[in-house]
Amino acid sequence: MNFCLVSTIIPVRNRPDMLIRAVESVLAQSYRPIEIIIVDDGSTDNTPEVASSLASQHPTEVRLLQQANAGPGPARETGRLASQGEFIQYLDSDDRLLPNKFADQVKALREHPDCGVAYGMTRLIDANGSILAEPYKWTGQRHERLFPALLVDRWWCTHSPLYRRSVCDEVGPWSNLRYSQDWEYDARVAASGTRLFFTGTYVSEHGHHSGHRQTGEGRWLDFDGQVHFFKALLSSARKAGIEQGSKELNHFARWVFSGARMAGAAGETTAAQLLFELAVDAAGQMDLGMRGAAFLSRSLGWYVTGSLAELASRLPFRNPGSQTLPQSWVESRGRWS
Repeated sequence: MNFCLVSTIIPVRNRPDMLIRAVESVLAQSYRPIEIIIVDDGSTDNTPEVASSLASQHPTEVRLLQQANAGPGPARETGRLASQGEFIQYLDSDDRLLPNKFADQVKALREHPDCGVAYGMTRLIDANGSILAEPYKWTGQRHERLFPALLVDRWWCTHSPLYRRSVCDEVGPWSNLRYSQDWEYDARVAASGTRLFFTGTYVSEHGHHSGHRQTGEGRWLDFDGQVHFFKALLSSARKAGIEQGSKELNHFARWVFSGARMAGAAGETTAAQLLFELAVDAAGQMDLGMRGAAFLSRSLGWYVTGSLAELASRLPFRNPGSQTLPQSWVESRGRWS
């Protein structure tokens, strides 16, 4: 059998020890041939020296690329453009692959040519390697498509799937969002009609530690970033044929509406209006709560409207609305009714 190259792309900034563990997890794969492309995203510590040492120790399998700090999305894109594999693996330096990952997922994609992505189960581990949750998020569930679940949750991790290169080429470049750029990327994968194959095996470990993740600075997108993100997610869902009125799209509309109210309370009135219009677009029509917000925002402005909504969300009897579905990535604050 002709074994095809698997390219692993690792963006990294200022985390040399984690980088070593991530690279070692790829080198430990039972599958060959592989290549590892480390993209140093403007590190200011000794990460470049550590990465260079890894490349020197494994010259046939590890390469180092360097760029000015641009964020994880552009760093992954730099690696993607330099990669040569038929299959693409994205891996953040916080995380690790299990030794069977490539063998299981390449086999699955060879046997199922109608599928463009294979994924398996992920564990959540702490800094000492102890298991905190398995399977993590929704990676123990079988899904044939990323949507409609992707409107509710980024239900796998960046390292859970293995992509055919043809899928990545069709999807195009990574965005420069500083957070959830992987969610936006997978929405475009879903919009392309890509089918998934679930291996049913554990394939990766997601690192939980006291510092910030490689792909975020400890808080989610600012409100302008949310406008970009939600627009992209809705556009991809529509391209994928998600029906108006589905429970997932209704959940998404409530989520965006919540963002509009929070933006108003923060004084980001332009973003609040844009998010509100997007929420109405996703819902297809304004419900009672949206009509009330529309009236108040016209009369009193989005700052007052959002501030009143924030106060109401903190009432002790406030619970999530019936259209709010559980998410694995964030704790609900009961504001989406």
